[in-house]
Amino acid sequence: MNNSTGCLANATICEGASCVVTANNFNDILSVVLSTVLTILLALVMFSMGCNVEIEKFLGHIKRPWGICIGFLCQFGIMPLVGYILSVAFNILPIQAVVVLIMGCCPGGTASNILAYWVDGDMDLSVSMTTCSTLMALGMMPLCLLIYTKTWVDSGTIIIPYDNIGTSLVALVVPVSIGIFVNHKWPRKAKIILKIGSITGAILIVLIAVVGGILYQSAWIIAPKLWIVGTIFPVAGYSLGFFLARIAGQPWHRCRTVAFETGMQNTQLCSTVVQLSFTQEQLNQVFTFPLIYSIFQLAFAAIFLGIYVAYKKYYGKNKEEFPDQRQ
Repeated sequence: MNNSTGCLANATICEGASCVVTANNFNDILSVVLSTVLTILLALVMFSMGCNVEIEKFLGHIKRPWGICIGFLCQFGIMPLVGYILSVAFNILPIQAVVVLIMGCCPGGTASNILAYWVDGDMDLSVSMTTCSTLMALGMMPLCLLIYTKTWVDSGTIIIPYDNIGTSLVALVVPVSIGIFVNHKWPRKAKIILKIGSITGAILIVLIAVVGGILYQSAWIIAPKLWIVGTIFPVAGYSLGFFLARIAGQPWHRCRTVAFETGMQNTQLCSTVVQLSFTQEQLNQVFTFPLIYSIFQLAFAAIFLGIYVAYKKYYGKNKEEFPDQRQ
């Protein structure tokens, strides 16, 4: 421990209140193994989520994409703008501001589909929004970064991993498509798979947060401003997504869906963009922000889920009694 700065002796960078120790080789190996296992589990969970999607309703959202358009506005309109406002308001370092904006420009994460199920959301809309936002990220991420990062950096220095976006798209579309097919052919079996998958998905979300905390436990001493931004950002996404959908006249269950699709970002993609775009010294100042955002987006999602479950229990309502579920 460095007594003058409060940093660990093996810290790679110490600047003011920020102190980061990068992961060792053991963590690198563990990270690869766990990432592989989690990817397989996530594919299985997305397969089970697909078992709750009705192909007619899914195609209906594609043909009449009003809900998808609202989600698009939230995903690539609200989130980058909120990231820009927070960066300016808290006067964070330029490189930190760029990473916050990268997070805001990422498409929705697949965890939103799991959470949409647990809050009785519109699963057909959730899956279609996640798929479309991932597909549109191929063009919208570079465009949004070009617009918003001019204040701090040349956007040409930011590398967009199109192969990773493509992989995310395949990892989402393939298992969900199989799930939709199973639901179409064997609806009774699909319900059983869905129950198992929904529980597994909830466990997986907690597991991802715990694993992230273990792998980067030595990197938690970071600038307080980034902690504050990482706390506010997902809450703003959830809230603005919900209210915008309600203003647009969407029923309550779709508002909940849009809220989670907006605030729940693809943090893995953000981490990849950051690692490809910055030097090691720069990474030491910012590489924990995607993890901070991920933990708080899950924490607040759990709080909102708890509130919703308590609301249903208090009023004695079950899923069938919600009138907006039938719209």
